[in-house]
Amino acid sequence: MYQAKLFEEEQHRQIVNVASVPQRSPFRYPGGKTWLIPRIRQWVASMPTKPAELVEPFAGGASVGLAVAFEQLAQHVTLIERDEQVAAVWQTILEGDVAWLAQKIVSFDLTLASAKQLLNKVDLTQQEQALRTILKNRVNRGGILAPGAGMLKEGENGKGLASRWYPKTLEQRILAIAARKKHIRFIQGDGLALLEEYAQREDTAYFIDPPYTVGSKKAGSRLYTHSEIDHERLFAMANSLRGDFLMTYDNDEQVRQLARKYSFDQEAIAMKNTHHAEMTELLIGRDLSWLRQQIQDQMPGSVK
Repeated sequence: MYQAKLFEEEQHRQIVNVASVPQRSPFRYPGGKTWLIPRIRQWVASMPTKPAELVEPFAGGASVGLAVAFEQLAQHVTLIERDEQVAAVWQTILEGDVAWLAQKIVSFDLTLASAKQLLNKVDLTQQEQALRTILKNRVNRGGILAPGAGMLKEGENGKGLASRWYPKTLEQRILAIAARKKHIRFIQGDGLALLEEYAQREDTAYFIDPPYTVGSKKAGSRLYTHSEIDHERLFAMANSLRGDFLMTYDNDEQVRQLARKYSFDQEAIAMKNTHHAEMTELLIGRDLSWLRQQIQDQMPGSVK
């Protein structure tokens, strides 16, 4: 019990400073996984061979998939997302007129009136939907895209609506992603269905980060447009995958029970949420010994 307590305390000392991790995604996404990138590198490094493909079936802002693509941790990355707002962004960057989108972002004169005009516009093209999604993500509180989300008022350092609007940074990020589009594929669709299609591929790894709608918190229901997930089916589907997988979830007893049901390994990992509060999330996989070894090796006084 004492060793377990030390292990838990060491995890909290190792909370990742997200400022030290390259920011690749154009989204500020609820539940974003930038803090997890160092663990993703360790996970991939623990595999016998580099994955031919990394599949992210609930991509959202795709921080993990983009890190894998930029750092060449897998030969190819497939992003899957159901939300048509988010899909429009990835389709425009990877398949459409990304130059148009970049130019519109840097030239957009952000005021309350111009924001409302674009947010209320109807009959949009895919490119216009992409622009609106990025704007909405940047001017809504917490980056929430789900219906009912409110717009920023005070914002960061009293900058109001424009406090999260960094047009040059956004331009650079989307152009950098487009420059790597040969290694990234996007599919708009049901992540569970795509997992079933890919299940027999031994050379594929899966990063699975579903909306957190199991247990008592059910945060996903207010954060995401498409939040309803059959969690039992997801765990059964993960159990059928021939390639390795890493799953992230709320640290919730119902989730732990599902993991135990399928004899999955699980470990609570310290992180900070968007309000900089320390909390834990569950990492779930077939074998997380690589994670425990990494944490053990970084403990003070460990023998290298």
